[in-house]
Amino acid sequence: MNESKSIPSVTVNYKSTGSSTQSNELGMRAMQERAYEKRGEQYLLIKSPPASGKSRALMFIALDKIHNQGVKQAIITVPEKSIGSSFSDESLTRFGFYYDWQVQPRWNLCNAPGEDGSKVNSVKSFLASEDKVLVCTHATFRFAVERLGVDSFDDRLIAIDEFHHVSADGDNVLGSQLKQLVARDRVHIVAMTGSYFRGDANPVLMPEDEARFETVTYTYYEQLNGYEYLKTLNIGYYFYSGAYADDILNVLDPNEKTIIHIPNVNSRESMGDKIKEVEHIIETLGDWQGIDPITGFHLVKTSEGKILRIADLVDADPAKRNKVSAALRLPEVKRNRNFVDIIIALGMAKEGFDWIWCEHALTVGYRSSLTEIVQIIGRATRDAPNKIHARFTNLIAEPDASEETVTDAVNDTLKAISASLLMEQVLAPRFNFSPKNTQSGPVPGYDYGEDGYNPNRENVGFDEESGQYQIEIKGLSVPQSEQAQRICKEDLNEVIAAFVQDKQTIERGLFDEEVVPQELTQVRMGKIIRDKYPELGEEDIEAVRQHAVAALNFTQKAKEILNQEQESDTNGRGNTALIDGVRKFTMDVRELDVDWIDSINPFSEAYAILSKAMTEQSLKAMAEVISGRKLSLSLDEARDLARRALKFKKERGRLPDIKSADPWEQRMAEGIHFLARLKAEERNG
Repeated sequence: MNESKSIPSVTVNYKSTGSSTQSNELGMRAMQERAYEKRGEQYLLIKSPPASGKSRALMFIALDKIHNQGVKQAIITVPEKSIGSSFSDESLTRFGFYYDWQVQPRWNLCNAPGEDGSKVNSVKSFLASEDKVLVCTHATFRFAVERLGVDSFDDRLIAIDEFHHVSADGDNVLGSQLKQLVARDRVHIVAMTGSYFRGDANPVLMPEDEARFETVTYTYYEQLNGYEYLKTLNIGYYFYSGAYADDILNVLDPNEKTIIHIPNVNSRESMGDKIKEVEHIIETLGDWQGIDPITGFHLVKTSEGKILRIADLVDADPAKRNKVSAALRLPEVKRNRNFVDIIIALGMAKEGFDWIWCEHALTVGYRSSLTEIVQIIGRATRDAPNKIHARFTNLIAEPDASEETVTDAVNDTLKAISASLLMEQVLAPRFNFSPKNTQSGPVPGYDYGEDGYNPNRENVGFDEESGQYQIEIKGLSVPQSEQAQRICKEDLNEVIAAFVQDKQTIERGLFDEEVVPQELTQVRMGKIIRDKYPELGEEDIEAVRQHAVAALNFTQKAKEILNQEQESDTNGRGNTALIDGVRKFTMDVRELDVDWIDSINPFSEAYAILSKAMTEQSLKAMAEVISGRKLSLSLDEARDLARRALKFKKERGRLPDIKSADPWEQRMAEGIHFLARLKAEERNG
């Protein structure tokens, strides 16, 4: 068996306050109460993690709209039939609410036989009825809008669950229909998602449409910090060589409740036969004892004598898979921790799959969609009695210079690192930045540490209950427009996602020894924001850029401190909380200012971890592939460098010197020389 090496990406510790699971006098948990406060909004976007109670939140809102806001009916749309069960009847009055949630069996079209397109007549009948709630798939709703027209849904609530399936791309039918519904302005819309950003370049909503939605955000930190039991979540990446099934026990603990997602048969990591891969995993775990006749689970005896109950969702035989799937929907799954031990899946057990006991989401191979990764991680982030730790592991094939596919291997590894960097941001507490000036003072509700607020330096406060930092930065630009303010408040992770997924950015950040950090933090980040939000002015672009870079670099520096502590920890204490890492980082520097934060390479800690986790040969192979496609300065980059050179001149009274000892000053000077050379060439024809 080969030795597997780990990237200890990040461990986030939570306080287990129980606040996110406690209910108020109306039976609402924290997220649901926050969403209900906005129930009067015509367009509502709820961004909240898996297991935070979005389905129940929608019930509260929909019932109020029907009984008190003149809305005729509510139509709930879900991406697949199995998720329709989340909207079954609920006796909400039993917990203190004013009304019960009821769906007549004939109007839960997720349970009805037939194809999605054949159910349009049922939708038409519902619209003509006096009944109040219909549940259907996204596909059924799309067909209904196409055949009945958007005006047929006037004065009704349209709820879109798993909203990340929608896209502003013209080829996305549901996205186009949503745009028509908003333009007609005769419906109420509630959109819900636990993973709003997309893994591709298309936004879910265009900015002008999104501006009409009131947003309710409930962060991963708030959700997990408010759990009763779960205290620690770890994100880890592991490299292997050879066949993954030979190495899987290096990362798989048979005593942990685990969902294993094996790779797609067309991927590099696949062993070529999905059935044999499952058999190989089972053989690795122990001796097969047979099949449970009731559930269809494999029974496997480990070397320790324990009998593992393994659910195989990979086998496409309908009789076998239907039996296993049915068993996983039984009430015992939630009540009995030992009902099943390991679930092996390929395309299933992701979105909407609820197994509260899952402690480990183990994914083999790179996943192209950030949304898919968030959904997989969400399988392990449910709270359950005596479930203290949870983790997500990505098992990745190590690049081998002798392989013909080395370039693909390098690209997959870079994408996996990108996903890791983004997930660290998603799981961390929220950053609120403000400029440090003479008017600055402590913000109520924030803890500024043992010494309290210091008016003579930049301060870092933390609100443990809401999971938010309040951080002062000297020279920070303030967003002016409403959209820029919204981006800084709600969508910094969207900006960071685009940045860490940018191929040129991450390649240079990790492997270009000559890169100047400001080329990444100022030039590349600036270009990405300019391309993503072309309607923003230059002042707002700069403000958003500074906020995004600060959020990314604060998390990376805190992670660096925690990983250093973990390496030097001989007492087994493990990582302290991420908040401690941020505080230690800020206390170690003399002053927090924008220029200093821009001078940090956001990928330096990722490279430090990568160099420990990979063999020297594989690291060298990656560097060679990337150096072979190193790009020269582009026109857009030169223009950005020239803009920053003018700012430099305004501050210092001279232009940057290409012979300066400061590499960033040199690079700005190169931008000016590049543009001057282009102009000279144009003049000379």
